[in-house]
Amino acid sequence: MKRSILTAVLGICVAGVIGLTACGGSGRESETVSEEVVSADVSVEPEAPTVSEEVSAEPEENAVQEALSAEPEPEPAESEPEEMPKESISEPEETIYWDDSWEYADFSKIHDDTVILYRSDSADRKDCVIAVNAGHGTSGGESVKTQCHPDGSEKVVSGSTSAGATQATAVSSGMTFNDGTPEAEATLSLAVFVKDALLDAGYDVLMIREDDDVQLDNIARTVLANQYADYHISLHYDSTESDKGAFYIGVPDAGGYRSMEPVALHWQEHEALGEAVIRGFQEQGLHVYGDGRMAIDMTQTSYSTIPSIDLEVGDKASDHSEEVQKEIAQAIVWGLDSLQ
Repeated sequence: MKRSILTAVLGICVAGVIGLTACGGSGRESETVSEEVVSADVSVEPEAPTVSEEVSAEPEENAVQEALSAEPEPEPAESEPEEMPKESISEPEETIYWDDSWEYADFSKIHDDTVILYRSDSADRKDCVIAVNAGHGTSGGESVKTQCHPDGSEKVVSGSTSAGATQATAVSSGMTFNDGTPEAEATLSLAVFVKDALLDAGYDVLMIREDDDVQLDNIARTVLANQYADYHISLHYDSTESDKGAFYIGVPDAGGYRSMEPVALHWQEHEALGEAVIRGFQEQGLHVYGDGRMAIDMTQTSYSTIPSIDLEVGDKASDHSEEVQKEIAQAIVWGLDSLQ
């Protein structure tokens, strides 16, 4: 009888220990303890004299009570993971490589560089990509010619290339300011301010040029913008010396230019973008030339399949200081915001 009681007590003890370790916590530590208990070898001592059984039963019962009443040790609290700082908005997100299969890509003669697509980390991210194209800045671009229009037709309005021409300079070197600053240097510094303002406002930015020399002609820049952006803004200063103010290059209604593809499908979008950006200049109190528009059939708009403008923000005599360029950047953001 006493042997049966002892056996039962031992069974309760083992079961209690197993049950205790299984409920004492969660995670890998609890699992390990349970496995050790389950796998432990429980043996029963050979039958002892009756007196010994009576004496040994009491401490075993006490051990069971102690095991049942023991509080499981609390698991150490998991430490909160350190919050990693956000990446700077100036960190590149994606490098874009040239692809010969893109539409109009075969018209480009210079396309040996890559461009960077930056994504905004603003809480007001707009999921809209702006191609920011700092005009000029392609070494050797003046010695290469590209086709003015995809259909091979003649240029209808004179600009840097005369009307009647079918070939244009791939990328011109630009003018020099009255203070000796090359236009390509000023457009690059402006492009950086525009990029930062756009990212802050929630726009993603396809940055076409980020240093003094990018090996991408005007057609290549346009084709890249077509593939990855929703809007394309090329930044320039005019070659006049009157501090004439800002204007965009509109789409001329001459010589059937507006009926040529891809112009026919997109010229109204180009005009809407130009008008919106000029309104931004007016809202910022910046000087605008005339009605803010001059019509020329540019290589850029001739190959654009997204809303696209050449934006002339001043000329040789214009202030191109950091302060003014930041104001121009805000004007561009205002114009784009008005289209959303």
